[in-house]
Amino acid sequence: MLSCIREIAQYWEQVLQSERGAAMPWDLQQTLLAGLRLNVLEVNRYLHGSRPTLHQFEAWVLECNGGVIEEARLERLQRAMAGMAIGSEVGLLEGVEGLSESDLEQWDEHGYVVLKNAVTAQAAEAAELAIYEYLGMSAHDSESWYTEKLGHSIWVPLLRHPALVANRYAPRIVKAFAQLWGCEDLWATVDQGGLNPPVRPGWPFPGPHLHWDTTLAPPHHFGVQGILYLADVAENQGAFSCVPGFHKRLESWLKELPEGVDARKHALATLCMKPIAAQRGDMVIWHQSLPHGASPNTSARPRVAQYLSFRPTRWPYLEEWV
Repeated sequence: MLSCIREIAQYWEQVLQSERGAAMPWDLQQTLLAGLRLNVLEVNRYLHGSRPTLHQFEAWVLECNGGVIEEARLERLQRAMAGMAIGSEVGLLEGVEGLSESDLEQWDEHGYVVLKNAVTAQAAEAAELAIYEYLGMSAHDSESWYTEKLGHSIWVPLLRHPALVANRYAPRIVKAFAQLWGCEDLWATVDQGGLNPPVRPGWPFPGPHLHWDTTLAPPHHFGVQGILYLADVAENQGAFSCVPGFHKRLESWLKELPEGVDARKHALATLCMKPIAAQRGDMVIWHQSLPHGASPNTSARPRVAQYLSFRPTRWPYLEEWV
């Protein structure tokens, strides 16, 4: 079934037998894994931990997909990897309501935007309850929010629950990312959920604090990230936070740093983030050049969220990490 995607063998060979075969560009690696609906970290853990044969790897890919990948999805991925034109995975986007003109102005000026009603309240709540269930928690029992399964973290490695998968392909979300990227050949990243409980003695805020998920080496390329709020989030509820407008001054800020100063540490010590409140089903989308992070939750309720983003088949990137 997977033999039509020859890049699967190429990727397996590149990871486990790097001395053989031509290297696949990094952006195509990400497209391949997204098209197979795999999480990058889980794939690398499996390959390096189990060192499977190619047949075993392909069997594992199918297992992660419930035992089958639809022919139309494989054909779309095959065409994309071959450099052929493809459309949106959710069909025509022309009639789908996405970001408004004022939303796009907000994006241009501040580098982030809140997509209101990105998914229905019911769809968001279904994903919220899935996260509670996965963690063995109750939304109404505060003591249950601090379980060993969560640990001292806000990350929830729930990847393919049907409720989270449905949100990844919500037409309004796909349309918004298509507007920002200026194309429709987009691939959803398979990212985690998140639960940020209120801080308390013995459970301080673990982060992530202010950071970038991209290199700071120039040139700074375009990229988009997103977080879907699965329940209402107030400013003091561990909200996603960022430094609005910093995407426009990142380059000049870096040039002004004294020689030898670590830009990431300096940003953490000197920049102030703004928490972004929003409602259940709203999605915060931000430019990857914005410094951002979670924030300490000083409210009485957890922040429950789903991370997700989209990328085109090919996009400009820089391999050097600074």
